[in-house]
Amino acid sequence: MKHRRGFNPLNRMASHRKALHRNMVTSLFRQERIFTTKAKALEVRRTAEKMITRAKEDNVHNRRIVSSRLFDEAIVAKLFTSIAPRMKDRNGGYTRILKLGERKGDAAEVVVLELVDYKLDTSEKKKSKKGDDKSVAKGNSGEKGK
Repeated sequence: MKHRRGFNPLNRMASHRKALHRNMVTSLFRQERIFTTKAKALEVRRTAEKMITRAKEDNVHNRRIVSSRLFDEAIVAKLFTSIAPRMKDRNGGYTRILKLGERKGDAAEVVVLELVDYKLDTSEKKKSKKGDDKSVAKGNSGEKGK
């Protein structure tokens, strides 16, 4: 039997799938939180966790392996200097998946893939403009009439 072996090809060719993984893992390490579908998140999570495990030991060999799988050298540096040291005491489980619901267009399950120690910035830096409050008060939420 072939249960739970291999990976989810995500209905893509190998080169497209490899590029998808590289893009999404790079975005995850850059922003530390991404919104995507459940199937993609489960696959990208595997790749990201393996890279974080590699980055916990900072040496030339591990840097070369990780940089061969990421697009941006600045993100590689961030992974080795910022993200991996925060995860030093964890033995895996560096990411979490939070379910958001279904996407309206195709009913795909949308999730948030984020690093476990991600802190959401709740301080209000941007204050709403006076003109924005009027449109909400009138019931004009930006949707066009049907």
